[in-house]
Amino acid sequence: MLVKVHVVPKSKSVEIEELAEKCLRVRLISPPVEGRANSELIELLARYYKKNKSAVKIKRGLRSRDKLIEVTD
Repeated sequence: MLVKVHVVPKSKSVEIEELAEKCLRVRLISPPVEGRANSELIELLARYYKKNKSAVKIKRGLRSRDKLIEVTD
């Protein structure tokens, strides 16, 4: 499954907001430094979809706020 995600780093709280089917806005506390925000995003989405962290991968947008995430079974 592919999911479009818009990331808002350095937010005051952690929040996942569904904008449309397979389209999310995710607010993260971590800053976008040294991959911290990406790591927090993967952990958060793994919990959201009830999968292992290894099942969630960033396909596109590693250094961008707009990302394409692949969630496998």
